[in-house]
Amino acid sequence: MASDNQAENQNVHRGTILGVIIAGAIAALLNQTLLNTALPKLMDQFHITTSTAQWVITIYMLVNGVLIPTTAFLMEKFTTRQLFLTSMCLFSVGTLICGIAPYFAFMLVGRVIQASGAGIVMPLMTNVIFNMFPREKRGSAMGVVGIAMVFAPAIGPTLSGWVVEHYSWRLLFFIVLPIAVIVLIVSSFVLKNVTETKNPRLDVWGVILSTIGFGGLLYGFSTAGSKGWGSVEVIIMLLVGVICLVSFVMRQLRIDHAMLEFRIFKTPAYTLAILISLLVNMTLYSGMILLPVYVQDILHFSPVQSGLLMLPGSIIMGIMSPITGRLFDRFGARYLALTGLVITIVTTFGFTKLSLSTSYSYLLTLYTVRMLGLSMLMMPVMTSGLNSLPLRLNPHGTAMSNTINAIGGALGTSLFVTIMSTKSAAHTVDIINQHAINPADQAQLAVAKMQGVAMGTSDAFMLATAFAIIAFVLAFFLGTNPRGREGNKVREKGGAMQPS
Repeated sequence: MASDNQAENQNVHRGTILGVIIAGAIAALLNQTLLNTALPKLMDQFHITTSTAQWVITIYMLVNGVLIPTTAFLMEKFTTRQLFLTSMCLFSVGTLICGIAPYFAFMLVGRVIQASGAGIVMPLMTNVIFNMFPREKRGSAMGVVGIAMVFAPAIGPTLSGWVVEHYSWRLLFFIVLPIAVIVLIVSSFVLKNVTETKNPRLDVWGVILSTIGFGGLLYGFSTAGSKGWGSVEVIIMLLVGVICLVSFVMRQLRIDHAMLEFRIFKTPAYTLAILISLLVNMTLYSGMILLPVYVQDILHFSPVQSGLLMLPGSIIMGIMSPITGRLFDRFGARYLALTGLVITIVTTFGFTKLSLSTSYSYLLTLYTVRMLGLSMLMMPVMTSGLNSLPLRLNPHGTAMSNTINAIGGALGTSLFVTIMSTKSAAHTVDIINQHAINPADQAQLAVAKMQGVAMGTSDAFMLATAFAIIAFVLAFFLGTNPRGREGNKVREKGGAMQPS
């Protein structure tokens, strides 16, 4: 099987295969960013509360986070065609169910099916690139992929805001569905197998422990922002998640054929890249979560204007992605990461000065420049980490990085929302006391609350700035070799990985 795949890999048209998988990733990412603006419409349609409606986002993230750890096993067990066609079938069926859902519970079933397909696409795409391209060209290939990864989030909020203002929310799903179906049909003709398959044994206990462990952590983090870190439900889910996750890690280190290989953390370059990616990902979520709330609730701009605020930055990120990829292939990750982090630190700190009179142009400029800095970080750091691993361990490295990023996104979201909420309440009380505002004066009270939210949002961005500073310090230890193996070669001994 390995020799057959290697022979086939030499004859495939890399551009066609990459294009098909990128199109599938665009559909999955576009779907992920469309529903945030539509939540009020769903609440009206199904007569549900905000906390209930939020489950269309939470359950999608949970299924993704739970599924990702198993993708290393799936990519070793099944061929590229089998995995991609199955994932796009699941995604298309789930999208259709969501679009025609007569009840909210019916929609949640569709979201679970959607996420089951989408959770496979992103790790598979990275693994395909690392199998098709040599180390010295992976940066450029990942740069092209970065355009797709930025394109969907760039147009998602703006498109969603426009659709829900003028049409039914169901149209959001029927925009994505044709894309998914076309990708499915085209891929059935042109997609070739480019990865080697083995016959690994499914670790059933590993699947159970990872599902409960990662699911518990993601659920706990994602609900802590709304229910508070002191909530009994949040504490129990986090404890269960930690216990099961520790048991899962210990089991994976003991068995010969791990479902998710934690020994990859013995490679220093990979571990460093994962830590930096985690911090950068959490910093990224600060802007994605906090700014729309601030812009709409405090500055009273429309959802469309809120989406347009983020559009130029996403476009800049897409333009820079292939450029950053070529620079990485030539110079490595360190200098790109350091430059990007300086920009990120300065611009994120700029968001710590928010007030009721902050201008739209100030926010637009700051966010756009901030995304320029982040565009120089995410792909080079991740690629340098994966390059430091042997090719046979790339499925595990890809699955691990996606899992850590999912947890980082959930943790970052809950942290920033919690800080914004608690600090906003504290600042509001201080403002009321300092200005001796009469609680019966609703107008002054409303202004005090808005000032408190603006100050609380600024405090949350201060934490994001701290994350970026820590990542900046760590980036000094990144290598300058784009191939990523100098000083981090790995030898195998008795089935275990040992740093040489």
